[in-house]
Amino acid sequence: MNLRQIESFVHVAESGSFSRASALIGLTQPAVSRQVSALEAELRFKLLHRNGRGVLLTDAGQRFLMYAKGILHQLEGARHAVTGSEADLAGKVAIGLPPSLGQVLTLPLVKAFRERYRAAELTIMEALSVPLQDRLLAGGLDAAVVHNPAPSPLVTIEPIRTESLCLLSAARGTRPRPVPFDTLSRFELIFPGAPHPIRSLVEAEALRRGVALKVVLEIDAIGMSLQLVAEGYGHAVVPYNVVRAGMSGAGVVARPIVQPTLNSTVALITPARRPSTLLARGATDILRQVLTQTLRRKLPSREH
Repeated sequence: MNLRQIESFVHVAESGSFSRASALIGLTQPAVSRQVSALEAELRFKLLHRNGRGVLLTDAGQRFLMYAKGILHQLEGARHAVTGSEADLAGKVAIGLPPSLGQVLTLPLVKAFRERYRAAELTIMEALSVPLQDRLLAGGLDAAVVHNPAPSPLVTIEPIRTESLCLLSAARGTRPRPVPFDTLSRFELIFPGAPHPIRSLVEAEALRRGVALKVVLEIDAIGMSLQLVAEGYGHAVVPYNVVRAGMSGAGVVARPIVQPTLNSTVALITPARRPSTLLARGATDILRQVLTQTLRRKLPSREH
């Protein structure tokens, strides 16, 4: 097994085609095919399903891809350690953000990243927490911010802030008084589609207490959900960090949910067993700083 074989496999797996991979690497297509075949022979496992439209990863190929990319990342880090400064560090890093925080995190994150890494490429994926964690486990993200991550030996979880849930309602005629949990049955609710950490938390407590929730709309886009709330089409249960991040906007009032108070945790997650690059570690540090600063903002007094 050699680095050329590993590099060929990674490019074929990511591009889905031997021809595209050969153009990226600068080798002929037969040469790339021989490199991958030699790697499969040494591993004694088929890594790719070849068909007329391209290639698909086998189960073994999916598992090996995570480590193959880690090897290449480590090599890039080793080269950088002896040849360049941090500002000249090249490569790619991918970060996942939930929609509730992406609106306020993206700009400062990109600004800080570009100031620190002139030659590197940053990808930001915005999605709900469960797809983000799945994408991280599949090797598609280097770090992600999620709500209430599911424990896994494959993921390192760093809690950043734990906050209570509140009920967002249209502001007209609504006072910011606390809402007892048992009275949620009176409200028409707007939730993301299942599975979703906040929805699961609320539904589990409702089941335990015998509270029948009335979900009238399932909307995954948090911005659209809040617009619907402002227009009076329903109410949304969200963590206070959504309000703190400025997502609630005009026309919406936040009311604390009490008896009991339900808490949600914003966490930074990274792969526990996949080697990280210098670039990924640096980008994660930047993400941590930007996220912490954002969640430390005080709520406007009118929304308490």
